[in-house]
Amino acid sequence: MSQPSSQANRIITLSLEPNDPQRLASLCGQQDEHLKLIESRLDVTLRNRGNIFQLAGAANRIKAAANVLEHLYRETAANELDPDTVHLFLQESGLEALAEEEEPEDGEVIMRTPRTMIKPRGMNQQRYVSSIREHDINFGIGPAGTGKTYLAVAAAVEALNQQEVRRILLVRPAVEAGEKLGFLPGDLAQKIDPYLRPLYDALYEMIGFEQVAKLIERQVIEIAPLAYMRGRTLNNAYIILDESQNTTPEQMKMFLTRIGFGSTAVITGDVTQVDLPRGQRSGLIQVLEVLKDTPGIGVTHFAAKDVVRHPLVQRIIEAYDSFESEQEAKERAVREERQQAREERLQKREDSLQ
Repeated sequence: MSQPSSQANRIITLSLEPNDPQRLASLCGQQDEHLKLIESRLDVTLRNRGNIFQLAGAANRIKAAANVLEHLYRETAANELDPDTVHLFLQESGLEALAEEEEPEDGEVIMRTPRTMIKPRGMNQQRYVSSIREHDINFGIGPAGTGKTYLAVAAAVEALNQQEVRRILLVRPAVEAGEKLGFLPGDLAQKIDPYLRPLYDALYEMIGFEQVAKLIERQVIEIAPLAYMRGRTLNNAYIILDESQNTTPEQMKMFLTRIGFGSTAVITGDVTQVDLPRGQRSGLIQVLEVLKDTPGIGVTHFAAKDVVRHPLVQRIIEAYDSFESEQEAKERAVREERQQAREERLQKREDSLQ
């Protein structure tokens, strides 16, 4: 429980109970690596003696750090903490607490699922969720780590929980990302499980492992490879098509025409990571051109600044974007030089004929 601030809300003292040396060691990590991670990510200073922690920094940041410490300490009662757990919670809660201080609360979007309450971070994620609620067909386009799939699953779980839909369908094209996986044993769901793992992970977090298994068994949550969607009409369903950049134009048209009454479809993808065979155009890239002037369809574009994974992910995406822009500029310059050289040769030939 936090004590009154000693310096205008820039220093607070936090007491974590019970005073358990083993749990405190797990919280701090080897050589205080967990505390150092929290310090660097939230720009605060942490000092502790036993279960008494002193936090210094900007008021909103030390509030966020206190929330992180309290939550992680509760986690130590059941599990040994590792750096990945600390990092993930910083992404989902520590930085979110900062956002609550920095963004106005009016008109905020909150999604409620059985096990957690989810608040989209940043204006782009807020617009994305608002668009999902307003349109029957929505596209979320952008790089990895921007929350496209996670927020789509959260919206689907919320709609199911509020009985706005009767079932959730998880759809993904079974295209291997540049490597051959070989023969996959098992039934239909087991064969495409590896491709749907990000969707499963989000469902487990929001509903719980046992409940997800029961809903799948009752076909309230259905796993469907894209190729098996042909000929179906999907009424009163929430359909998520993930990794849609790996659909062909024919598959995308087929999928979109499956949507029935009372259904919502969310199509997510990253047009920079197409795994289709060379020369095969992405259905996602084409459909954005085909439907650009069609009313009733929501499209949200994410950028590297919207990434909510490790900070290095954002830098990697920006580095690739910069590199690809430079390559395109060089290729364009080469094409222009060749075109100019051809025109000069034609001009010389015409001059010689005259």
